[in-house]
Amino acid sequence: MSILIAWHVADELHVLNVATAPLLRRRGIARALMEEALLYSSREHVRILLLEVRRSNRAAIKLYRGFGFTALGVRPAYYADNDEDALEMILALDPESGRVLPGRDEIRIDV
Repeated sequence: MSILIAWHVADELHVLNVATAPLLRRRGIARALMEEALLYSSREHVRILLLEVRRSNRAAIKLYRGFGFTALGVRPAYYADNDEDALEMILALDPESGRVLPGRDEIRIDV
């Protein structure tokens, strides 16, 4: 099973969860789900996409970076299961064309 859950509010898309079952990982499914989210965002004139990701989830961070997401901030002890920090990431889009706008990290992350 694979899933992407998002919340569209005004001109923002909040990606709440991207998950792929362990046996299905490394097959491009999460990438395909994110591509669909970007197509949706373009059609709906979304201005920014926001998400949080575990600081230790290097594969996901690399995936999001590949789409142009940048690091916005840190939510300390965000995940209740182990008090791990969450990285806040953002992707800005031109609401008319849907093109990704260049951004820059607001914080330093090691990936």
